[in-house]
Parts: sequence; structure tokens; C-alpha cells
Amino acid sequence: MNATSAVRGAVGALLILAIWETLARGLSLPAYTLPAVSQILAAVAEHRKVLQAAALVTGFEALTGYVIGALAGIGMATLLILARPLRAGALPLLLAINSVPVVAWSPLVLLWFGMGVASKIVMVALAVGFTVFLSALAGFDRVDRRSVDLMRSFGAGRFGIFWRLRLPAALPLIAAGLRVATVRSLIVAIVTEMLGAYGGLGWIIYQSVTLIDFVQVWAAILVASALSLAFFGLVGALERRLIFWR
Repeated sequence: MNATSAVRGAVGALLILAIWETLARGLSLPAYTLPAVSQILAAVAEHRKVLQAAALVTGFEALTGYVIGALAGIGMATLLILARPLRAGALPLLLAINSVPVVAWSPLVLLWFGMGVASKIVMVALAVGFTVFLSALAGFDRVDRRSVDLMRSFGAGRFGIFWRLRLPAALPLIAAGLRVATVRSLIVAIVTEMLGAYGGLGWIIYQSVTLIDFVQVWAAILVASALSLAFFGLVGALERRLIFWR
């Protein structure tokens, strides 16, 4: 993203916030409908220590699950590419599991791993793993068949073809899957926290709703959005640096 695009994005965001503030104040909207931006920022400042601690918990769950899920997804895609006989049997099973919404697994995961951070990490890893797996598998399969045949004619083995041809060709799609997975990791972590947790932004959102403190709900959502944007931006910056040939 160049400087001009960044400035335009910042101006657009400020314009939206100004319209939001004007509508909330001008129409005297109640907090449960739409609190003013200034009210939300004031709640963030007032409860900054609690929100900071919650953000650290959610960030740890999301990041740990993200790393585990990304490695598992890439590893599974690599295995199915290198061991072709496994693909026919394993791929339909994996797709069937992926067809079930991730949140539907939450009650079982909470039962198996408890209400601590372990269950959230497992849920995030599950969501991220399938996203990265499908992107990696599509990337590995996009290689031109003629290029594979050419490398084989020069004596390259299956692993050599994978390392020198399939993996470089798949990196852009893998990176795209990793970017999409950043958002999913935070969403799944927060939703699972709302279903059962001892801390985190999702737990704060749930508790605030039960206490009818909707400004605090919006404050937690704002912090979660900032955390998600920072995570997305970090992965995007790493992508631009490492996959420079795009």
C-alpha cells in the first residue's frame, strides 16, 4: 500500500466516524442502538487496563492457533501432494469436516479441552488449518503439467519437483490463504470465548451484554477490530517482503 492509498483510507475512515458521531448525537440514539464514537473512545480509555489484558489473552489464543493451524494446513497439503494415493481417501473426509461450520465444533472442543485458552487455540487452529490447507493444495496443483514433465525428463524426483517448482508456484496462493486466516483466527477466538471462557475480548463482550453495558460491548469490538487490522497488516507486510516477485 502506497502513501496515497494510506492517506485516502485514513480520510475515508475519519469521514465515516464523523458521520457516525453526528448521527448518534443528532438523533439522540440510545447506547443499545448505536453509541457515539466519543462514548466508545471514552469507554476504551476508562477500561483500558481491562481491555488491554483481554486483548493479550485473545491475541495469544489467535496467534498460537494461527501458527499451529497454518503449519498443519501446509503440512497436510504437502503430504497429499507427495503421497498421491492418500489424496483420494483423505481429501473427501477433510472436505466433509470443513463443510461443518467451525462454530458448531465449539461445544465439543470446550467439553474436551475445557474453558481455558487450550480450547480457543484448538478452535483457531481448526479454522486456520482448513483455510490454509485449501489455498496450499490449490497452489500446488496450479503448476503446468508440461513443467513437471520437463523436470522429470532431467531426472528430478517427486520431492525435487515439489521444492523447486510446486512450492514457489504455490506461495502466492498460500500467502492469500494466510491473510484470510488472520481475520478468521480473531473471529473464532472471540466467538469461542463468548461460549465459555475465563478471559478475553469475547468474554468481556458476553459479560457486558449480560450487564446491559452496550458501550463496553462496542469498546471491546473496537479493540478487537484494531487487533485484527494490526494482525492482517503484519501478515501483509511479511508477504510483500518475502514474496517480492509478485
